[in-house]
Amino acid sequence: MASVAVHPFTGTYRAQPVPSSFAFAVRHSGVFWYRGSLSDVTATLRGDGDALELEGSARVDSISVVEPAAMRESVLGPEFFDAERHPEITFRSTAVYLDDDGLVAVDGELTIRGVTRPVTASGHYAPPRLSSFGEVAGLQLRTSFDRREFGFDWQAELPGGGDAVSWDVEVDIDLLFTREAADAEG
Repeated sequence: MASVAVHPFTGTYRAQPVPSSFAFAVRHSGVFWYRGSLSDVTATLRGDGDALELEGSARVDSISVVEPAAMRESVLGPEFFDAERHPEITFRSTAVYLDDDGLVAVDGELTIRGVTRPVTASGHYAPPRLSSFGEVAGLQLRTSFDRREFGFDWQAELPGGGDAVSWDVEVDIDLLFTREAADAEG
């Protein structure tokens, strides 16, 4: 993917909490996808000259797993997210590549449970445009990783064989950005 010589993002854009989302999916019992999301998401996209930077975070305790209570406790506990010691998942880009057909690739560092690993995400972007509530832009990214790389080592073998929860995690991130007012004026 070639980067666009002059990218359409100049200034600082902040993700809007609603409707931005951080969703994940893991194969469960080998028969269905267990899907969840983190609703407390923040992200900033900064454009300066030819460089773009993307940073973001999601609060672990905003996870959509609510019932049963024992499952929520387990997911937030030390075997999985260890939310008490590691309340956020964070991401910082090392490179952002925009293609003129709306495709984007982002290299960066993902930190979960205090463990930082390189990841690459790809997807689509919608360049800035005016709307009734200011200048907006969009970014949709998808990536996957092996959860063991971040210390999610819990596993149970199924009675007939196989793993209860797959090692691979799929992540979908959708961000609606608005340009900061100070940038829009200057």
